[in-house]
Amino acid sequence: GPPPANPQIDYQGFQRLAARVSPERAKRRVTLARFRQMAATGEAIILDARSADAFAQGHIAGAINLPLTDFTAPALAAVLPDRDRPVLIYCNNNFSNDRPPVMLKSAAVSLNIQTYINLAAYGYRTVYELGETVDFDDPKVGWVKG
Repeated sequence: GPPPANPQIDYQGFQRLAARVSPERAKRRVTLARFRQMAATGEAIILDARSADAFAQGHIAGAINLPLTDFTAPALAAVLPDRDRPVLIYCNNNFSNDRPPVMLKSAAVSLNIQTYINLAAYGYRTVYELGETVDFDDPKVGWVKG
């Protein structure tokens, strides 16, 4: 028969969480101008959840890196100690370039979706997502090449 249920893996819980955060996420998608403004004032912190290797090859200026695969309560607390401080996220699918270090991912599993849901699961309530597609060669993006 099937293996016993694993209480540490809760697919239904993930589905409920994704449904719960969906309307909130829809309101938290921001323009590049607002994203940059929030970061520049020091109001928000930019989190890049791509791999350490991709981050090293290039990222938005001022971003900190914690790969999504490394999200745990202690790791998040170390880089984002204040759960009330706004967190700005972006992913490969925010870029029109589709070349390293931002190759497009399948849209339904875009990293922003996973990152938003994960941050919500760990108690971060003010996550904002870059809501548009940009070219990382545009100076307004503030891309730092590795």
